[in-house]
Amino acid sequence: MPIQMDSPLSGKVTSRFGGVGQNKSKLLFGVAVIAVVPFILSTFAASVTVGTGSLEFGQGSQQAIACDSQVFIALGEEWHSNPTDADSSAGFFRVRTATISNLDLEACAGIKLRLRMIDGTGKEIVLGNLPDAKVLQVRLPKVFPVSNMSDSTELGLTYLDGIGSPLAGQLAASVNVNISGTSAYDGTALSTTSADVTFYLDPTATIINIDGQQVRRATVETVHSPSP
Repeated sequence: MPIQMDSPLSGKVTSRFGGVGQNKSKLLFGVAVIAVVPFILSTFAASVTVGTGSLEFGQGSQQAIACDSQVFIALGEEWHSNPTDADSSAGFFRVRTATISNLDLEACAGIKLRLRMIDGTGKEIVLGNLPDAKVLQVRLPKVFPVSNMSDSTELGLTYLDGIGSPLAGQLAASVNVNISGTSAYDGTALSTTSADVTFYLDPTATIINIDGQQVRRATVETVHSPSP
């Protein structure tokens, strides 16, 4: 039985200051297997095996065998004004971005990268402008890039439902793959072997406004992509 640990994303994502805040957390990163999904949705105490590693969801993080053994996540926040009749200053810190940092684009060339966020009750949070949009997916380039990329079509950005089926419809999100500059996670230099992939949930801040306090966990999955 694995030793119980505090999850690195078990705390609330919040800030006491205006502007943009970030919650830096070590992230579970593994190969996505469709059979795993019901365990994720039903309970955080389910033990499953991915590759050669045994993982127990909700009891901390362990590294799994995948294209990259260790990545990190930084959730960017900004103030979302939501005044009421009783309080004209009311609002909350909305999740603006989710950045996957320290990603090796050379080792992960051509794979699909999936992002989920989960609330305190174990439910997946809607990330898009469709009611079933529980996952954001991007396809990393098969040849590692020589410059930053921001073309959502070229990167295959799409919404998926909770079981991984693509959803048709217009995107409210965008994505950047950065190999130059500094990491959103810890300020280290970016490169093709330590890149940032940043999902912008809704650049307009008018459609998708997730209260950061609702986010208790985030997961990133890699899926082998043999075809375009």
